Amino acid sequence: MATAYIIDSKTSGATYIRWARKQCPGNDTELVYSGWAGGSFYDQPGAAAEYMCLPPDPDFVKTSGGDFGRMFGAEFDSDFLASGATSEDVPCALCRPKHSSSAIMIPGKNTCYSVWKMEYHGYLASGNYIHTAASSFVCVDIQPEYIIGGLDGHDGKLFLEVIAKCGSLKCPPYKPSYPLTCVVCTK
Repeated sequence: MATAYIIDSKTSGATYIRWARKQCPGNDTELVYSGWAGGSFYDQPGAAAEYMCLPPDPDFVKTSGGDFGRMFGAEFDSDFLASGATSEDVPCALCRPKHSSSAIMIPGKNTCYSVWKMEYHGYLASGNYIHTAASSFVCVDIQPEYIIGGLDGHDGKLFLEVIAKCGSLKCPPYKPSYPLTCVVCTK
């Protein structure tokens, strides 16, 4: 006999990262923490692909280790996603919607499908396709911020706009070289 589980959306585990913002949207969503974007260096073979939202208060147990996996900060690598932001560090916020059990990011959309609630929308971002290290696709908020004073040009994990490339991607409905939007939705 199957066991039935009742999901209590007040205690369920939906979370999402709001990239390029220091706070959650404020639409019945709580801030778990506000931190800095990070990841592997953009041009190292074998580097991890994912972007990470690092907390501002890390805990350490050991004082040394092998130099194999590496974590760098992240920065914008163009002014497209945020005006005047080239080489500026990227903030992030880990958010938990109080009454949702699912969170999704939809590439190519700036609105949610019916019965889904929009948390935020923006532009799809990734690393540069010519770089050695892989990267993920993330949704950067349409009203991005950057960390003031973070301008240092260390080129860790990079954030760049993503454009549509026709071929096996059908055009139409996609349009060649148009920047792709994105939306984060919860239910």
